[in-house]
Amino acid sequence: MEILHSKIELNTKGEIDIVNITDMVDSFVKEQSIKKGLITIFVPGATGAVTTMEYETGLIIDTQEMFKKIIEENKKYQHDVSHVKGNATSHLRASLVGPSLTVPIKENKLQLGIWQEIVFIEFDNRPRNREILLTIVGNK
Repeated sequence: MEILHSKIELNTKGEIDIVNITDMVDSFVKEQSIKKGLITIFVPGATGAVTTMEYETGLIIDTQEMFKKIIEENKKYQHDVSHVKGNATSHLRASLVGPSLTVPIKENKLQLGIWQEIVFIEFDNRPRNREILLTIVGNK
């Protein structure tokens, strides 16, 4: 069994920036020649998240609007009282999605659905330089 590591570096715009990272994850998997296993995609930090979605313009906008409705921006949050960055909404939104995703690998291929793509969502209220960690556990 192999345990392999890599990372993806991103520059994000902030404010619910949704970035498709499927090709970057897939490239790492293909380089490793894994017959079967799992890949975990993880973002260190409390204001970013990783999930899957159909990466389509209308759905991207709908997803951004959904997060704005679920966690309102013009509300008083206790986190903002003690932290000057005013990013309580960023933390709350990220906690709904979570920092990681695990995808099965079979015959060197991510086992995603037809329209399913891996995305990183930047919830912070400012642009960020992000590092997304990739870990494969599997057999060659």
